[in-house]
Amino acid sequence: MSPGEKLDPLPDTFILQPPVFHPVVPYVTTIWGGLRAGKMVVLQGAVPLNARRFQVDFQCGCSLHPRPDIAIHFNPRFHTTKPHVICNTLRGGRWQAEARWPHLALPRGASFLILFLFGNEEMRVSVNGKHFLHYRYQLPLSRVDTLGIYGDILVTAVGFLNIHPFVEGGSEYPVGHEVPCSRALPQGLWPGQVIIVRGLVLPEPKDFTLSLLDEAAHVPVTLRASFADRTLAWVSRWGRKKLILAPFLFYPQRFFEVLLLCQEGELKLALSGQGVGATSLGQQALERLRELRISGSVQLYCVHY
Repeated sequence: MSPGEKLDPLPDTFILQPPVFHPVVPYVTTIWGGLRAGKMVVLQGAVPLNARRFQVDFQCGCSLHPRPDIAIHFNPRFHTTKPHVICNTLRGGRWQAEARWPHLALPRGASFLILFLFGNEEMRVSVNGKHFLHYRYQLPLSRVDTLGIYGDILVTAVGFLNIHPFVEGGSEYPVGHEVPCSRALPQGLWPGQVIIVRGLVLPEPKDFTLSLLDEAAHVPVTLRASFADRTLAWVSRWGRKKLILAPFLFYPQRFFEVLLLCQEGELKLALSGQGVGATSLGQQALERLRELRISGSVQLYCVHY
């Protein structure tokens, strides 16, 4: 990206909401921009040994009187003979028909990572990287602007991840990935394809790299973030570094999103909703790519292409 080149304008709704660490429960917060298809809420914490129940509510407002509508009520219950999860909707002060899921994957005394992914017609939930349930909306998702967490739960982090700026309504199912992470690209990259990497920067990060390898295991291009000098750069096959003249958007204990959009002969880059230019490789070089590698001081939640 040249000094005179302008950053691609992107809507404010693509900016990631800062995560919250160790909030006191009950905890209520505004969801920036509300909910929409493709948005994801990440909840990390633990279930106390004496827990009876807790709930995560996606609310239509935050008033106390009258009580706001609750589009999605996620309610694990531990005190019954058969622990289970209830999902429901509160509309006009009345609960609707509840949905119940047995075989609760949240044992007392255990830590958890819960992902809430919002699609066009339903919410999907995974617990510790495994799909757990899906719940169909009974109120418009666009009405939801508040997150409420209540009950017997120890929360260590709440994170918010937005849809990506190149494809509306992304619906990939997020799972956990070990770092370093390697994924095959059997057909290479073609115009219109998007690589999406979402995760959390660790507390004392050193670096983060995303490399693309070709058929001969050469590395035509690497995206490298250095936390020591807070620089972001493209690194060529021969080690030549080209600094990306844009704000450094990786922060310790903050969520991030990296997007690479393949266009004719080049890769367009956006970081956490901010367009930061592109690098040219040539279309043949892009088609010969066969592997994506990710390493560094991060915890990955989603790798999609």
